Amino acid sequence: MQYEEVMRRLAKLADPVVQQGMARAGITPEKGFGVTLPRLRSLAREVGTDHELALQLWAAGYRETRILASMVDDPGQVTEEQMERWASDFDYWEICDQVCLNLFIRTPHARKKIFEWAQRDEVFIKRAAFAMIAFMASKGRVADDSFFEPFIPLFLAASTDDRPMVKKAVSWALRKIGKRSVDMNFKACEVARMIQALDTKSARWIASDVLRELTSDTTRERLKR
Repeated sequence: MQYEEVMRRLAKLADPVVQQGMARAGITPEKGFGVTLPRLRSLAREVGTDHELALQLWAAGYRETRILASMVDDPGQVTEEQMERWASDFDYWEICDQVCLNLFIRTPHARKKIFEWAQRDEVFIKRAAFAMIAFMASKGRVADDSFFEPFIPLFLAASTDDRPMVKKAVSWALRKIGKRSVDMNFKACEVARMIQALDTKSARWIASDVLRELTSDTTRERLKR
């Protein structure tokens, strides 16, 4: 499918009501059509994998073209330079999370970028590091629990960052790790208690959020099963 056809399809799917609802959820792109994620996924399946088209769609600058770009790009052709360029454009939580889920975690550079970006100061680049950890920790994406252990110092370092988009991502990623297995639950709770001992407002919030979920009867029973 050519770029022009994609743009025509997006224009037909545009919905101002959806656009208004997204704004209330903190989804605030400079340009957007108001197309839901399920419809974008459906369109992406029609388009297939197309790296050059993905670059065109990202450059267009719309919420929908950028999410679609992350869905149709070829992870094997994505360079570190491209990841840096795209990440520098993140300016609200949805585009950050969608690109990490759809594309970045599938590239050969994901692990390296997690370590680099977790130490960056830009709010959405830092969030991207922990969003990638969270998505990779989801069941079935990475088989080996030991893959996540080297990330522990990143959690400790980032837990004093009190910006909501960062601290929520830190908690999210640690909770995902802790729900992988009984062993990882124990280790994630240990990390949460280390964070708690740092005794800053954001660290206390993260630790409380993580421990509440990971020590709950629901989580423990699911892990035993």
